[in-house]
Amino acid sequence: MKRVIPLILMTVVLLSGCLGEKSESKFSISSVFQENEPIPKKYTCDGININPPLYISNIPENAKSLVIIVDDPDAPRGTFTHWIAWDIPPVKEIPEGIPKKGEVESPVKMIQGINDFGRIGYDGPCPPPGHGVHHYHFKVYALDITLNLAPGSTRKELEEAMKGHVIAEAELVGTYER
Repeated sequence: MKRVIPLILMTVVLLSGCLGEKSESKFSISSVFQENEPIPKKYTCDGININPPLYISNIPENAKSLVIIVDDPDAPRGTFTHWIAWDIPPVKEIPEGIPKKGEVESPVKMIQGINDFGRIGYDGPCPPPGHGVHHYHFKVYALDITLNLAPGSTRKELEEAMKGHVIAEAELVGTYER
């Protein structure tokens, strides 16, 4: 019995030390679908083809801007880009239905580039019928600068401008099949 009490006390002390520590929350992105779950039809070419809302958590304090890149690595000809946007202020929500134009002032300020459909703005999942499940990667990057790239820039130009300025990144993968 005498040996059990010190062991219990030691366990309580160790646990209280662990519980008292602050855990750092991780930069993350979420939406109306969960990780590796289907993207609602509304946000695809079979629906009204608007971007889903994106919820961004634990943005680093030193972030000057955010970047969004949405792509499909399962596309028949290689990774297909569905949306690129940058110079987004460090906001916690990107609402659904961002206008499909180069410079957007409302509801959230951002600059958008050319996707692989050859259009500016978001174009949702639209895999070839019968091609199986595709995985759509919604990536958000926190940068230590604003990029000031011209509207309609390409993904390659965006990624080049981001080099050396990413301070955090997060990803959410949704699926879609036709």
